[in-house]
Amino acid sequence: MVDNIPIRVYYNPCQLFSLMLIKEVKNMYILIMIAVIALLAGLYIRYIPVRGVRCTTLCNNDDRSIQIVDVRDYNLSYKDPIPTAITMPVAYLKRNYHEIPKMKIHIVAADQLEKNISIRFLRKRGYDVIGYAVTECNCNKHLKAKSA
Repeated sequence: MVDNIPIRVYYNPCQLFSLMLIKEVKNMYILIMIAVIALLAGLYIRYIPVRGVRCTTLCNNDDRSIQIVDVRDYNLSYKDPIPTAITMPVAYLKRNYHEIPKMKIHIVAADQLEKNISIRFLRKRGYDVIGYAVTECNCNKHLKAKSA
């Protein structure tokens, strides 16, 4: 009746090393997968365009229900000011977004990166972003030509 006695398995040092190595490789694989997922999430937030927000011009902005938020750097917004806009660079959004009234928002950005980050940030905080304008974009040239 020796069936109830647990059998101990003894490994030689080479087998122990290979088992430890397999365990470490599995842990390393998990860490690499986490790093890749974090990298892809960062790339998505920065470079993938936001759906549902159109590129529009600011020429016919007589609507008082739309608030313009200029997220360009201060040195760029100073050279080309927008009179009715709230100037708040992307770097200051996290600290000062509560100063933006809860209205429909139109974003003015210097490039696609600023546009994507600011729209995603404001949408996450509950703002209704309805459009954007990128100052260094070819789409504004086409829109201005159509409106002229």
